[in-house]
Amino acid sequence: MIFYFSGVGNSAWVAQSLAQRLNDTTFAITKYNDEEYIIKPGESIGFVFPIYSWAPPKVVIDFINRLKINTPNYLYFVCTCGDDTGKTADVFAHAVEQRGWHCHAGYSIAMPNTYVSLPGFGIDSDEIEKQKIEKAKIRIEQIISDIKAQKRMTKYDCHEGSIPRFKTYVINPLFTKYQLTTKPFYSTDACISCHQCEQKCPLHNITLINGKPQWGNNCTQCEACFHICPTNAIQYGKYTKGKQQYKGKLLK
Repeated sequence: MIFYFSGVGNSAWVAQSLAQRLNDTTFAITKYNDEEYIIKPGESIGFVFPIYSWAPPKVVIDFINRLKINTPNYLYFVCTCGDDTGKTADVFAHAVEQRGWHCHAGYSIAMPNTYVSLPGFGIDSDEIEKQKIEKAKIRIEQIISDIKAQKRMTKYDCHEGSIPRFKTYVINPLFTKYQLTTKPFYSTDACISCHQCEQKCPLHNITLINGKPQWGNNCTQCEACFHICPTNAIQYGKYTKGKQQYKGKLLK
């Protein structure tokens, strides 16, 4: 079983690519209703998720704490990121250890950038997006080979980047405290009340009222609403004005 969380679609594509080649099944963690999952003998348990500000999204850690399964014989994770991971692997490994489990393998895959809600952040050029997807396909094949062999690691195969501890243990808490707010979200007059943002939000945090999207307080900053809007009507304060959307057109 591969449990996954995805906002814009990168991690869903990775999870589905792995499942197809491993003859496995995917399950979106946002659909979990506290049911118990019984692990079959020899079955691998995988977690696929994006990195937000150099750590797993809170929704992923919350899911691990809630998940009802017997102790996995082999557990791995694959995290997707625009550039580097920081100490994401340590945060994830600690979370599963708190459940009495052990993470046997972990990987990162560089995928097209999707974060746009701060100055200096934006999506990749078409050429870089293409290069990342091509490299991701090769990377997935390497990971599949390891998972089939149930490879046990002493050091996770993640690109931590520079100053990883500072990014994960200093910047991420600040991001969580100040940047998860939905107050800056708004829709312009270009909104056509199509409900796509409401339907796409993985945390069901958007409701259309009088034909306009309204955001609740349960936001993980996946920015699916920004990228899915067909008229680019959804903005986040002044930071997203003029920025392009990521459509995942190469995720096939």
